[in-house]
Amino acid sequence: MNISVILPACNESESLRVLLPEIRRVCPNSEILVVNDGSTDNTVDVCNEYNVKVISHPYSMGNGAAIKTGARHACGDVFVFMDADGQHVPEYINPMLDKIRDGYDMVVGARTTDSHAGSHRLVANYAYNRLASYMSGHHIKDLTSGFRAVRAEIFRQYLYLLPNGFSYPTTITMALFRSGYSILYLPIKCPERKGSSHIKIIKDGFRFLLIIFRITSLYSPLKIFGPVSLGLFFSGLTYYGFTYMLYGRFTNMGMLLLISSVLIFLIGLISEQITFLIYSQNQKNN
Repeated sequence: MNISVILPACNESESLRVLLPEIRRVCPNSEILVVNDGSTDNTVDVCNEYNVKVISHPYSMGNGAAIKTGARHACGDVFVFMDADGQHVPEYINPMLDKIRDGYDMVVGARTTDSHAGSHRLVANYAYNRLASYMSGHHIKDLTSGFRAVRAEIFRQYLYLLPNGFSYPTTITMALFRSGYSILYLPIKCPERKGSSHIKIIKDGFRFLLIIFRITSLYSPLKIFGPVSLGLFFSGLTYYGFTYMLYGRFTNMGMLLLISSVLIFLIGLISEQITFLIYSQNQKNN
């Protein structure tokens, strides 16, 4: 396989100086591509010093935009995505590639609980993993890990879905699971990052949730519409029972809740059929 290691970087020259020679040592024949996302430090000079390919954005366009740029310019059959802040250890690259050779479409480095992370981030990741597991119907061990290896032809199919900011890992994971591709989680331990995290827990946390719901509504709408419909239906029945016992009649609010539950279920059913038709057409085109 031809391997392309893609690293989005924004002011990560210090960590790149350590990371790039390690990647070259582990994968001597791979293409190393650094996407300089509007850095104001000497990121480009460090890349040139270690003779790796670098593509620069004129200004910071976001982590997802850098990933998409890297995927468009990389030449490999398999993409390996890593963070440039030193949080990901290159020693895990070859075990990931071995699993790709075994037939998996994507291998994700799942951070273990003893990896360096704050307690608030561990709790948030756990909640995201549980929600995404329900939405996708698969057990997701690390939804937001940026360390992954994926077949290039598959990844490029979903570039249009990826956000320019955070979080591309969430989007590609949900999309590939819902499309029936095989994904493996490989346990990894991450050391303390050399730079500061660019992720804001509250702001980007809401973005992660929106991405989960957006991808689910695109690939499996009933996962969203179904529970809402059931919730309204049982609320309507409960309200009807309450008003019947209290007033001896069926109120307009009870009728509204029951009708709303039926309408939302039908909308979800129609959305599911539209999704099936779009998915079938995309499969033919690919």
